[in-house]
Amino acid sequence: MHWYEEPDSLVGNLPQATDKQTPQPQDVAGESLSYYETMTRVYIADAKPEERSALRLVLIDLEMDVVGEAADWETTLAQAPVTRTNMLLIDWDLLPAHPAEALGELRKACPAALVIILISHLDARQQAAISTGADAFISKGETPDRVAERLRSAAADIQTG
Repeated sequence: MHWYEEPDSLVGNLPQATDKQTPQPQDVAGESLSYYETMTRVYIADAKPEERSALRLVLIDLEMDVVGEAADWETTLAQAPVTRTNMLLIDWDLLPAHPAEALGELRKACPAALVIILISHLDARQQAAISTGADAFISKGETPDRVAERLRSAAADIQTG
């Protein structure tokens, strides 16, 4: 079973916590930190709802905040910049015919976001994902634990970078 395959009972709307229900961490001086400063904010772009759902579950388990999702490239370009995301998970197959141009446009819209490309096959696409301007890639054939490990590492890079 791939990380994106899950029983039908797990697919669907997941409960979302509101800011009022979310405990607010405090800094050393005892002042509340902004919700946006404490969570890794992730935007998911993948045409397949079951893959977005599986990623959402992994991200929730990693205590990351899914701030938006898209099933097409146009929606991604329109919505991702307004979500203040700091990590973009983009399915390679969602990119238009000229991936380097598309990712360049996305980088202009979200200059501080880490871009991670999700690929279905380990082949020349791996190198293409990096050469088009992605920061990293994750194979869709990875186990859930390996996906979580890669996302945790990327989130750590955001926090220290």
